[in-house]
Amino acid sequence: MSLLVKAQREGMTIARVTPETAAWRYVGFAAYRLAQDELFYVHESERESCIVVLSGAVSIEVDGERYTSVGARDSVFEDAAPYALYVPPNVRATVRAERDAELGVASAPAKGRYPARLIEPSQMKRSVRGKGLNTRYVCDILPQTEPAESLLVVEVRTPGGHSSSYPPHKHDADQIPVESALEETYYHRLNPPQGFAFQRVYTDARDIDESMAVEDHDVVMVPRGYHPVVVPYGYESYYLNVMAGPQRVWHFKNDPAHDWIAQRDAR
Repeated sequence: MSLLVKAQREGMTIARVTPETAAWRYVGFAAYRLAQDELFYVHESERESCIVVLSGAVSIEVDGERYTSVGARDSVFEDAAPYALYVPPNVRATVRAERDAELGVASAPAKGRYPARLIEPSQMKRSVRGKGLNTRYVCDILPQTEPAESLLVVEVRTPGGHSSSYPPHKHDADQIPVESALEETYYHRLNPPQGFAFQRVYTDARDIDESMAVEDHDVVMVPRGYHPVVVPYGYESYYLNVMAGPQRVWHFKNDPAHDWIAQRDAR
């Protein structure tokens, strides 16, 4: 089975990954495009969800609350954080597009410990990671420091000619605090949209070793292994990461063959 999920160019559903289609246990992800006034529903009986308004604006009704004008950017490549909505299991969220919008919807197993809430851009931590041609710009949408049962959600912008998720790292072993076991999806966007980037997913034993040319709106599944991204000159990369596993904590281990890069940059 290929780890690359190609985008659908027409229709509401752009790309979709479920535990069943991915042959794993935790992460679900889907991306949707909504025309103005189009309705969309999120309702999971045994899973929490995080709706990320990637671009455009929507109104949302959830658990007796109504939020309007949710969304502040026209593109994921703007220097701004998104709006998001946390939805617990057994709660229905109704989304209506106030203008054309793009949504990313993450899900993972949950019992219903936390209520629905709107996550505003001002609540999200933004940071710069890496040095030189390894520089990228990170926004923590739903990090481990914020309430949720399984989900971790983050977005990353990477300039053209740069590497990201690099040095290659993995998080597929339950060896906290050295490493945590987390499944992951990458939802890729490119600017300009005719561009492409490269992502490799590989393990130490090379029982997984897949190199992919990803195009705008494609999804890459990372069941385990290292998963670096390289962006060609002239094109800017964006990706939305969703992670989940048996414990909601992110610890990663660099590929020992390339860890010297991180050690050098730390000096």
